[in-house]
Amino acid sequence: MKTKLNARPEPVEVDFQSSALVVVDMQNAFASKGGMFDLAGLDISGAPAVVSVISELLAGARRVGMTAVYLQMGYKADLSNSGGPDSPNWYKETGLRLMRERPEWRGKLLTEGTWDFEIIDVLRPQPEDLIVVKSRYSGFSGTKLDSLLRTRGIRSLFFTGIATNVCVESTLRDAYFQDFWPILITDATRHAGPSVLQQATILNVEHFLGWTVTAAEFLEKTRS
Repeated sequence: MKTKLNARPEPVEVDFQSSALVVVDMQNAFASKGGMFDLAGLDISGAPAVVSVISELLAGARRVGMTAVYLQMGYKADLSNSGGPDSPNWYKETGLRLMRERPEWRGKLLTEGTWDFEIIDVLRPQPEDLIVVKSRYSGFSGTKLDSLLRTRGIRSLFFTGIATNVCVESTLRDAYFQDFWPILITDATRHAGPSVLQQATILNVEHFLGWTVTAAEFLEKTRS
């Protein structure tokens, strides 16, 4: 059964049974004091509010039988999946850059098996949730995300997480290109860098890539 959401720029109908709540990179690296973003000097003061909202959204999604998908950014200890010096990822991704600049952080930032890599305790996945580890901004790049969604009949994706303008938007764009229906939950995301980047992603989504809703709208419809 489809539910009509009061979305922007216009209402959109979705079937919660064929939808997924996508939790992007809610790891210590991006949301915790002492994590990679914090060490890089990025403002993480808004992260606790996003964590609280996503916790509520996960409860709402599970209430209506919606799949929860966790994306988790990380590298092998030997950086074999980083792309190396021949890849732009090697030069632009914050964790890789910091580990080159500060050798004492090598193997500690966004490295599989470390505290920095782990999803924060408050949002710990449940056994039935999907977890997709990625080594690029987009959750579709070099992963099985597309096939995992399609084999479950999932067509609509609700996006949450950090950072809105980097991994969230990158994955949302690829979802659009793969003909999934992308919906950004605006107050369940947090940008990296100046606040104008949050608004830029919201405008990009509303004008060109999908729809936006508030957490309150999503939660109201999951209680109906």
